[in-house]
Amino acid sequence: MQRMTSIALGAHVGQQNMSMDELRATWRRLDDARVDWISVWDHLYEAPPEGGTVDHFEAIATLGALCAETTHARIGCLVFYVGYRNPGIIAKAATTLDHISGGRFELGLGAGWHAPEAKAFGYDFPRDGKRLDMLEEAAPLIRRLLDPNEDRTTHRGEWFETVDASCLPAPVQDRLPIWIGGVGEKRTLPIVAAHADGWNAAYVAPDEFQRLNGVLDSACEKIGRDPREIKRVINLTFNLGADEAAATAARDRLEEQWGSKGLARVLGGGLNGTPDQAIERIHEYQAAGATGVNVALRAPWDAEALDAYLDHVIPAVRAT
Repeated sequence: MQRMTSIALGAHVGQQNMSMDELRATWRRLDDARVDWISVWDHLYEAPPEGGTVDHFEAIATLGALCAETTHARIGCLVFYVGYRNPGIIAKAATTLDHISGGRFELGLGAGWHAPEAKAFGYDFPRDGKRLDMLEEAAPLIRRLLDPNEDRTTHRGEWFETVDASCLPAPVQDRLPIWIGGVGEKRTLPIVAAHADGWNAAYVAPDEFQRLNGVLDSACEKIGRDPREIKRVINLTFNLGADEAAATAARDRLEEQWGSKGLARVLGGGLNGTPDQAIERIHEYQAAGATGVNVALRAPWDAEALDAYLDHVIPAVRAT
């Protein structure tokens, strides 16, 4: 087992099936508990898809409120799909959010997956390879736009164009971090190695996370980059129970929702069981190379379980 280092603990809060007042109260609760990270996602419909039948807020407007409502946690989006906004708009939003938050914003980028919402709102949704081509072109362009040392940016590519573009004001941070999300070995992880400050993976078991971590290390070494420059964070489904009875009830609900075959996959990438078991689980990811763990919250969740995560699990992990 590799030597463990300190780990950031946060929450990835889906902005669906809640009022804005409820979301703001949730963010304040998380920030008061001193989580290291709070993020939202970039969707126009609910996730997982239910045909646009669940209340859902847009990401950038939501992030503005999140940045203004909190004072401690780092803030991000995991992740913006580059097909919904061109790189210039993403860069302008990122620097604006960095100013609203006082220098706490971190930008997540990805190739997208939610085809039903794209179709519903009239967006092209090319095949996977083309969306990855878009991501590979967008990431370094956004980095240039956010660079305070680059006054003007001109780019003419296959997917995007800027002409003598400025992005003022510059971000508060000298280097606003860019995250790239996904677990694809052939394209996504090499793009992470080339262009990202952080890598976000979702819903994979510790052994798979460790394997993918090694793939990312190899991709860095191939281009001469120090793998230690890239942070590595895992998002986990939140299946915690405050005690044994609640943990059993949570598992039963998951099996009813996903069936016996799907249950193993959901639990494999989840924070499951009791608070003490959750502590052990986080340490497994820590040993696998994770520098951060986020619980993915989809309303409604068990309020007592969330209290247990914030008041027991996080302090216990930080104490070890």
